Amino acid sequence: MHYSELANIIRDRREVLKITQEHLAELSGIGLRTLKSIETGKGNPTLDTIMKIIEILGLEINISVKKIDI
Repeated sequence: MHYSELANIIRDRREVLKITQEHLAELSGIGLRTLKSIETGKGNPTLDTIMKIIEILGLEINISVKKIDI
C-alpha cells in the first residue's frame, strides 16, 4: 500500500463518520497541522501517530509477507 492510499483511507473514513479534522486531531491527541499533512499525503507520520488516528476511526492495519519473485 502506498502512503497516498493510506491518506485517502483515513480521509474517507473520517468523512463517512462525519468527524471534522479538528475533532479527529483532538480525539487522537495529534496536531491539526499534522493531521492535515497526513490526509494530503505530504506528511511523514510515525507509526504511533497513524495508530492513534486509525484507532479513533475504527480501522486496523494488517501486515503480511509480500510475495516476491526470486
